[in-house]
Amino acid sequence: MIVGTAGHIDHGKTALLRALTGLEGDRRPAERARGITIDLGYLYADLGDGQLTGFIDVPGHERFVHNMLAGACGIDLVLLVVAADDGVMPQTREHLAIVELLGIPRALVALSKCDRVGAQRVVEVREQVAALLADGPLAGAPVFPLSSVTGEGVAALRTALLAEARRLQARSAAGHFRLAVDRAFSVAGAGVVATGTAFAGQVRIGDELLLSPAGLRVRVRGLHAQNRAAQSARAGQRVALNIAGERLTVEHVQRGDWLLAPALHAPTTRIDIDLQLLASETRELAHWTPVHVHLGAQDVTARIALLEGERLAPGGRGFAQLLLNAPAHAVHGDRLVLRDQSAQRTLGGGRVLDPFAPARDRRSLARLAQLAALRGEGLEAALPVLLETASNGLVPQALERQFNRVPASWRLPDGVQEVLTSQGPRLFLSDRWTQLLAELHAALARFHAEQPDELGPDRDRLRRYALPQLERPVFIALLEQALAAGSIQASGPWLHLPDHRVQLSAEDEALRSRLWPLLEAGGFDPPWVRELAGELQVEEAAVRLLLRKLARLGLLHQVVKDLFYPDASLRRLATEARRLQAETGTIRAASFRDRIGIGRKRGIQILEYFDRIGFTRRYGNERKIRADSALALMTEGEG
Repeated sequence: MIVGTAGHIDHGKTALLRALTGLEGDRRPAERARGITIDLGYLYADLGDGQLTGFIDVPGHERFVHNMLAGACGIDLVLLVVAADDGVMPQTREHLAIVELLGIPRALVALSKCDRVGAQRVVEVREQVAALLADGPLAGAPVFPLSSVTGEGVAALRTALLAEARRLQARSAAGHFRLAVDRAFSVAGAGVVATGTAFAGQVRIGDELLLSPAGLRVRVRGLHAQNRAAQSARAGQRVALNIAGERLTVEHVQRGDWLLAPALHAPTTRIDIDLQLLASETRELAHWTPVHVHLGAQDVTARIALLEGERLAPGGRGFAQLLLNAPAHAVHGDRLVLRDQSAQRTLGGGRVLDPFAPARDRRSLARLAQLAALRGEGLEAALPVLLETASNGLVPQALERQFNRVPASWRLPDGVQEVLTSQGPRLFLSDRWTQLLAELHAALARFHAEQPDELGPDRDRLRRYALPQLERPVFIALLEQALAAGSIQASGPWLHLPDHRVQLSAEDEALRSRLWPLLEAGGFDPPWVRELAGELQVEEAAVRLLLRKLARLGLLHQVVKDLFYPDASLRRLATEARRLQAETGTIRAASFRDRIGIGRKRGIQILEYFDRIGFTRRYGNERKIRADSALALMTEGEG
């Protein structure tokens, strides 16, 4: 069990831990000399059950609340200390608000310094504490009057702590390992040591971790769990890791860093949260307010983008996006605390819903529906809505990072299918995937109706026309499924429905009937587009457009720009190439030119076209026919 203290400055937190454990929490000589805790103190003691309980002693001064927050993350129980002579004070209230915002579920109250006051004052302060806790989740927490000087009441508190430890259920070690670093130092002969609270998973000596957000790869050389040497550690323990990495020094490790399993390393600067503003605030929280964000042991500045309006009233709750000024690590369900720009006042806090929040459409109805689903307790609760509103499906790896849940532990609802794309798997609702297939077919039928003289669009044109919202890998996976099923067919790069046939307009058919004899009469030297247009007294652009349509139909071949050969003419040229190779063993540009009786430039243009379509392969100044090419197979036996 990990116990954290809370309470106003000089209310006896450190003295109480000394009385409970016999250990000194203040590590620095300056702290002991001044009698003020400045930074976090760490103590481990056996309270009588043979197990070590970890204690985190936090500073009570308002100037060091940021240090208190670094230590408060990950504790199991808060020991709220209130001095009987002072009673409830400002930092008592602020620390309690922080404890509630962090979702710490259990508390004991130590009413300290009772040796300084009479019995009536103890009663009065107990009533103050009861009133303070009454409206919150820690209402009814047991109160223990005591004196750290005389020892009166300390044994009763120790007994209560032992009872709490027995009731404590061990945290699940499921998921990937993550530890919030709150201290780093160097040990002679060992190297760098980082300490913190393990939030999830397990770690063993020899494991590889990443220091996040820097992304430095480190290896665990040794570890202590709850201040004892161990081979492994798990969630819920205070852990000290002796780590090593290439050129790693203690300066590389800062409070607020994380040590993570590599699968979790994904630093973020946009986090969507379920925001709760403290009721004690005196004014509304405005959109785009600058704040300090305390997440894990990290303190980072940010702006708050409210997602459901421009202002949030004191005590209000709503969705918000944090735009961080430095990268951070978070997973769904993490608790955080927000303080004002000057870091003087706690404003509220929240619970992480999505650590990888979108920059666009963050206020859309679909996004707000996703966030409402993410208010639930886990992946399974949110998944149906997330799938319903995810136009490109869900990436399992992103969900694994968002929830820190390995896919093997997921319980997917019925009607979910995994789609393999070139960039990895995606999860889709089966009905949604079927709907996308139907939309694809309907769009292609619409394209054919609008463009009857085209065989069909290519892949990218069809995506832009039919389903522009789909990312290309998802669209290609959808299209490949339709092609495999035969519901869509491909003719070269062109995609079309199986029963689609190109239909030229009456005007195109009339022009084709006039052009075709001229192309056929040209033989191995057909006229250029401009020559055809001049001969027929037709606009050059109209002739070019029609010839390109006929080329898409496979009736013509565009050898170079504005030079088209009828398919029959090109086959005869291929046959001549076959015969030349049969006679000489190879195809040379000069020999081919002489054989077909045209100029060298035209002969090379035809041979280069043969190279492009895969009919021939060039070897220096020679070429040979590729026997497996489509044109070779079509002209087989004609040589």
